[in-house]
Amino acid sequence: MDKVVVGLSGGVDSSVAAATLHHQGYHVEGLTLWLMKGKGQCCSEGMVDAASICEQLNIPHHVVDTRDLFQTHIIDYVISGYEDGVTPLPCSQCNRTVKFPPMLAYAKETLGIDKIATGHYARIQYDSKGDRFQLLKAVDGNKDQSYFLYDLTQELLAHLVFPLGNQTKAQTREMANKFNLSTAEKPESQDLCLIEAHGSMKNFLDQYIQPKQGEIVDLKGNILGEHEGVHHYTIGQRKGLGVAYSEPLYVVQLDTVMNRVIVATRDEGGKKECTVKRMNWVSIAQPSAPIQAEAKIRYRSTPELVNVIPLDDNRVRLIFPEPQFGITPGQAAVLYHGDMLLGGGIIEKDSE
Repeated sequence: MDKVVVGLSGGVDSSVAAATLHHQGYHVEGLTLWLMKGKGQCCSEGMVDAASICEQLNIPHHVVDTRDLFQTHIIDYVISGYEDGVTPLPCSQCNRTVKFPPMLAYAKETLGIDKIATGHYARIQYDSKGDRFQLLKAVDGNKDQSYFLYDLTQELLAHLVFPLGNQTKAQTREMANKFNLSTAEKPESQDLCLIEAHGSMKNFLDQYIQPKQGEIVDLKGNILGEHEGVHHYTIGQRKGLGVAYSEPLYVVQLDTVMNRVIVATRDEGGKKECTVKRMNWVSIAQPSAPIQAEAKIRYRSTPELVNVIPLDDNRVRLIFPEPQFGITPGQAAVLYHGDMLLGGGIIEKDSE
């Protein structure tokens, strides 16, 4: 009997992933990571729901304390980013450092199982010609989570299963009811776990970063208003600026040195180029010459055609045919060719 360890957050997706594999005849064991104290999908209430699912499926349930890892790689990482005027993407960082490697290590070393699964919406295929595991978008384009998985290594992909990649969210709900799972009607989480646990990102950040009043200025340096802390803003933000102007204004730059929030109109805020660091090439080998791809600069952004220019130090330059609004340092730029995720990295600040 094939064995697999399923990461259980206590949500409906991971519950159905476990139930599906169990129904297919796998020996399934559940594993929940204890990420932080307090409420939230990945924390106390999630662990209770995960335990309930394991009891219902009559499978073992293991809990691994990864709070120290989460503190170092996520909380400290997020705080450092906002202090530096960037908007970090904690989910992909969490997948690469806190979730998948500890899961696989525990499965192998403690349980003697070399296969792990989660409820993510994505697909994996093996390319024998290139001898690589390739990461593909999920069938359900609205739920596709490949963007957050761009940083997974070949080693992880070789041991990973995504049972939900070929189905829609609606089908997942149907299967949850078919299996009569206790999480079948559980509402979907809408926010980052940090926001769920603290009420808002502002509340979370204000625990660690002292708010410092400064100026909101336009691209020419004209003072338009005041802010209560640069870390309360992100590139592309329009709401909550408190600035009266003839046109809608958006945050286009965060200057932590001068403690300024720079705003502009949407037309003024577009950029045709950006540099991406910490590139992880997934479905193809690292290119040595320029290539064309489609780039997503935010999870919900539309993929846009882009020229990818390899640079030194595992970096690339992205050049778009038209200016792109909302290119945000700290967020991921993820490259695709159709459904295939080629690779991705972190958008740099212009000064880096």
